[in-house]
Amino acid sequence: MHITIAAVTALAAWKWGDWRNWKKYEPTMLFMAFLAMVYEFLTKDYSLWEFHPDIIANQTTIVLLYASFTMPLTALIFLSNYPDRFGKLVVYYLMWVGIYVGVEVILYVSRRITYSHRWNLLWSVLFDVVMFPILRLHGKKPLITYIICVPIILVYLSIFKVPLK
Repeated sequence: MHITIAAVTALAAWKWGDWRNWKKYEPTMLFMAFLAMVYEFLTKDYSLWEFHPDIIANQTTIVLLYASFTMPLTALIFLSNYPDRFGKLVVYYLMWVGIYVGVEVILYVSRRITYSHRWNLLWSVLFDVVMFPILRLHGKKPLITYIICVPIILVYLSIFKVPLK
């Protein structure tokens, strides 16, 4: 399942990603990978969700696949096709939240992801609703995005009582 998601993402990026201008999107792609790794570091002993292996050997390999490959490629697609008209923005954001939530539902139903410490699909939806505007903001104003992300991360750590050692 995890390799299939990565493969579908790669095919989608090949078709819909703006590869001619990929360097324009690279900082945000790396930002997305960085935040995924920050999550893994902060919650290494207190995961809010856990991926379960299928063909891939273990949780760490799955996390690396998503953080270093799948998520940056979805950022490329998202930013490459960002609408220039305000009227299309809501639909565009809803589409992307729907894609991420849909994939997570598939993972949940197929038992490739489980939740812990009060995290659930609703929290994932709320997270995605925040994540996509943050990605767009990072593409325009990276420093402001980093400043905004610190309190967001602190709120999540507080809500879910993530112990920091």
